[in-house]
Amino acid sequence: MSVFNLAENFYFENPSGPPQIYNMENIQIGLLLMVVGMTTVFAILLLVINLSKGLIVLVNKYAPEEVIVKKQSPASSTTLQGNEVPSTTTAAIVSAISILTAGKGKVTKIEKL
Repeated sequence: MSVFNLAENFYFENPSGPPQIYNMENIQIGLLLMVVGMTTVFAILLLVINLSKGLIVLVNKYAPEEVIVKKQSPASSTTLQGNEVPSTTTAAIVSAISILTAGKGKVTKIEKL
C-alpha cells in the first residue's frame, strides 16, 4: 500500500466481509453538490424576498388603503362631551365585571375609544 493510496481512500474494517473503501472523490463530489445546492437555494430565497418587497411597494403605490371615515350620530354628539360614557353603559359594565369576577373585580376607569 502506497502513501498515495492512504491519502486517497479511507479503509474501514467490516466484520461481516472485506474492508470497505470510501473514495475521497465521492466525498468531494458530495460536498460540491451540497455547496452548489445551498447556494442555489440561498439565491432563490433572495430573489423571492426582493420580488416580494417590490410587489409590496407596487401595491402600496397603485392601490392605497382606503380611508374609512366614521360618522358620528347627532344624538350622541349633543348629549355627551368628549370621552364621557353614558351612566347606563357605566352601570352595565360595572355589573358585568362584578358578576364575572364574583365581586372581586373593580372598575376604576372607563374610556371611550
